[in-house]
Amino acid sequence: MATIETNPNLGAEIVADAKEYVLYSWSVPSQVSPIPVAGAEGRHFWDYDGKRYLDFASQLVNVNIGHQHPKIIAAIKEQADQLCTIGPPMASESRSRLGRLLAEVTPGDLSVSFFTNGGAEANENAIKLARLATGRHKIIARYRSYHGATNGAVTLTGDPRRWAVEPGMPGVVRMFDPYTYRCPAGHPDPCPVCTGAPHLEEILEYEGAHTVAAVILETVTGTNGIIVPPDGYLQAIREVCDRHGILLILDEVMAGFGRTGKWFACDHWDVVPDIITVAKGINSGYVPIGAMIARGEIIDGVRDRFFPGGLTYAGHPLACASAVASIEAFREEGVVENAAAMGDWFADALAGLQERHPSIGEVRGRGCFWGIELVKSRETREMLVPFNASGEAAAPVARLAKAALEQGLYLMTHWNVVMVVPPLTITREEAEEGIAVLDEALSIADEYVA
Repeated sequence: MATIETNPNLGAEIVADAKEYVLYSWSVPSQVSPIPVAGAEGRHFWDYDGKRYLDFASQLVNVNIGHQHPKIIAAIKEQADQLCTIGPPMASESRSRLGRLLAEVTPGDLSVSFFTNGGAEANENAIKLARLATGRHKIIARYRSYHGATNGAVTLTGDPRRWAVEPGMPGVVRMFDPYTYRCPAGHPDPCPVCTGAPHLEEILEYEGAHTVAAVILETVTGTNGIIVPPDGYLQAIREVCDRHGILLILDEVMAGFGRTGKWFACDHWDVVPDIITVAKGINSGYVPIGAMIARGEIIDGVRDRFFPGGLTYAGHPLACASAVASIEAFREEGVVENAAAMGDWFADALAGLQERHPSIGEVRGRGCFWGIELVKSRETREMLVPFNASGEAAAPVARLAKAALEQGLYLMTHWNVVMVVPPLTITREEAEEGIAVLDEALSIADEYVA
């Protein structure tokens, strides 16, 4: 275990400078109060006062392999000694090697990668490729989605964060989500939304299938509730897309690289997209990187055409080297297998919480990717926390998260959902520790049950 050295004065100075000189994402600047992080290791990080926190959020659901993995750190150092940077027109060993590894671990015939700095840019370029390959312009995306904060990606995003940049990119059409706990179709049998095909077919009748280039989905919805689609849903969407010559883009920026207990979430349903987008878990965020990975036949169709996409740091050697090391560590250390095993444990542990806490309406997830939906009433399913104008959570969830943090448990919450998304390397003992703290904190939510 790393040595924890305290320096409260430095911590206070770092926070003061951050509040004065740094604009934080998705926040009200005057209300920002960040934790000054002095170090991290495995599933924990600590501040300058020496307080340790169990990272049940994997920071932003991206530190899949845990903090400060020695193999990844060594790869970054070795690459820095050899070659720190090179332009996108060149070829580098780490970039080429990563491309080959991604072709091996991704499903089906996904085989050609375009590297980016993160998930938003991967989605931006997936849309460019889809429009180029099909000659069509419309993109169908879901309401309960998040695809990134750049102009095109945030337009694809369905949640309220897109409002500030609207009208945004033209050509985006919305569809409902297979959110069975709050089905927008009211659960007719069979449900046209939650089965996938009827709802999509109806939209295509209105929009004209011949104008639609792609359907983009988070395979498992992430930030907006960790919504796992019903069995058969993804297969039905795939079939409709195939019938109309529409490309299927799966955003696995959050759900990919073992998060659900499979290398990729679509592996649970044996569905191969035409394009998959990744970031976060590809190297656990050690150096910024993302990728758009396409089927070979799609790339073959545009090999003789100009691709209108490029980034100065695409395929950065340090980032690629860290991703290569991460994929190798995943294979050598059974990281995906551990996530699957811990998924079974979390399923039982969270079901136990649901039995004890009336504020829990539903528990859903797979692997190390779980959401706890909080309600005022299980009978009415009224949300514990209503949305306000800025889409922020009101007091109950904020109080819960603060109470957990005071006990050394760092949680991620969004609206009325508490996310349980620790690093995939988490141990049974660490998970038990986190669930015990969460169990106590949930008593705050119970206070608001009608």
